[in-house]
Amino acid sequence: MKPLEGLLVLEFSQFMAAPTAGLRLADLGARVIKIERPEKGEAGRQIAIRNIFVNGDSLVFHTINRNKESYAADLKDPEDLERVKKLIKQADVITHNFRPGVMEKIGLTHEEVKAINPRVVYGVVTGYGNKGPWALRPGQDLLIQSLSGLAYLSDTNDAGPVPFGLATADMICGAHFVQGILAALIKQAKTNTGSLVEVSLLESTLDLQFEVITTYLNDGGTLPQRSSVKGNGHAYLSAPYGIYKTKDDYLSLAMGDLHQIGKVLGVELAELFPDKNSWFTKRDEIMQLLAEQIKDKTTAEWLTILESAGIWSSEVLTYEQSLQHEGYKVLGMQQEVTLPDGGKLTTTRCPIRINGEKLYSDVAAPRPGAQTDAINNQYHLN
Repeated sequence: MKPLEGLLVLEFSQFMAAPTAGLRLADLGARVIKIERPEKGEAGRQIAIRNIFVNGDSLVFHTINRNKESYAADLKDPEDLERVKKLIKQADVITHNFRPGVMEKIGLTHEEVKAINPRVVYGVVTGYGNKGPWALRPGQDLLIQSLSGLAYLSDTNDAGPVPFGLATADMICGAHFVQGILAALIKQAKTNTGSLVEVSLLESTLDLQFEVITTYLNDGGTLPQRSSVKGNGHAYLSAPYGIYKTKDDYLSLAMGDLHQIGKVLGVELAELFPDKNSWFTKRDEIMQLLAEQIKDKTTAEWLTILESAGIWSSEVLTYEQSLQHEGYKVLGMQQEVTLPDGGKLTTTRCPIRINGEKLYSDVAAPRPGAQTDAINNQYHLN
């Protein structure tokens, strides 16, 4: 039995952050029902990466909405809305990520839902919170990265702002959303009362940077100092932290005693940089010296030398290399889901294990409204 079996979650959510939270709740055993527009479904069905569509919906939609059900309802239609309210009365959690004001127009604000079901956990994802000059701006991942300072942490100091190549804000916000919902569910179990759980993309992305923002706030307002050396791994860490070109590929070096690392690599650093503080202030110079030495041997040769000396290091793999490695295969991270047309889609599983068991499910994302009739009958909504 999965930990959240028996819980009913209604997802009035679209795109990525809130549906990612619903995906994790479903992985953990909850029954997650997407409340969607009739026929077209939620807007995220048409947001694609690499323009890949499967069964009429984007591949990314399938990725974050597997293991869910779909209930079609026009929330502007009084009869549909009444059926949804009956369903809310039996739910444990509802989530939405509409812009401020939308739920007020529909009549499903937290206070209105609490009047229907006092024990429900009411979860809301926004872009920037409900107040302030940004509250009504689009809550989109790249825009959030741009406003949060995140774009000034990667690459070199002359590169300008560089965004992460992931939906970073959406994913970390979804993780925070799950944390808040699970905490509220514990309260619900203890007191039989509900809670309002609110997260925003901006707050989550700021929290993702808590260690570097704290450094900035307590370091006289000194901005992050990216290295001028390509491959620098962290704006606030000393040499040798970064990725280096070898004779045939690349090598990553993590933090460690620079004098020991230099000795193992064959670069005399102890005399040149005896003061540990210089490992940051002279970071670029040190990294250039290391880069010159590292380029003369292959990655495999360096790893043999470094690993035998206990130096934290690694090869740098592509997806093709990583996903074929035994280190990946032993994790059992892949699973197949069965699409509505009977085809198969390969994706990843939930990364959590419960009592040693990996959490798999072969249930694909549903077509819009696929379970409407069954849900109406089960919960006596007509």
